[in-house]
Amino acid sequence: MKIGILTAGGDCPGLNAAISGVGKTAIIKYGMKKLIFVRHGRAEDQSTVFSDFERSLTIKGKVISKVMAQRFRDKEPDPGLFITSPAFRALETAFIFATEFGIKHDNIIIASNLYFKVSIKSLLELLKNIDDDIDIITLFGHNPSFTEIPDRLSKGGCEFLTKTSIVCISFKTKKWADIKPDSGKIEYFLKPVKQS
Repeated sequence: MKIGILTAGGDCPGLNAAISGVGKTAIIKYGMKKLIFVRHGRAEDQSTVFSDFERSLTIKGKVISKVMAQRFRDKEPDPGLFITSPAFRALETAFIFATEFGIKHDNIIIASNLYFKVSIKSLLELLKNIDDDIDIITLFGHNPSFTEIPDRLSKGGCEFLTKTSIVCISFKTKKWADIKPDSGKIEYFLKPVKQS
């Protein structure tokens, strides 16, 4: 299902809220769930000084994450529920995105099973525990899982998620438990613009 909204352009206070309202109404009426995968930003190189889990975003990683969060906000006025891997680089990326949307960091769910080699089975189990009143979930995590899982969930497959790439997959269902492989449709794919 696609809904078109025609505007005259220019500044218009409240337009994002109106667009969000139309989208939410359509989701409720027609039954649709969205899963949005955000791969963490560029992180420090691995080191013997700290573990992989403790690797933080680089300054460039933080800057690019902020730019991508702004692009994401323009595309998706309501990102729904944020769930992140507990690894520092994923958590920092989630915090940057949450700040852009005005979401309190305390409202982000930390899911330890998003850290290492997430399988489609473990993700689907996680989704079964989400209230069906929530229609959009934004996940923050790592490759290879964050390329492999969207590839398996969407009918047409999914290209490789570079650092801070975002892919949104929609599902024609009212229940998270009904999501299955090859049942989704990619709505959009955002990736950072290469700097010259």
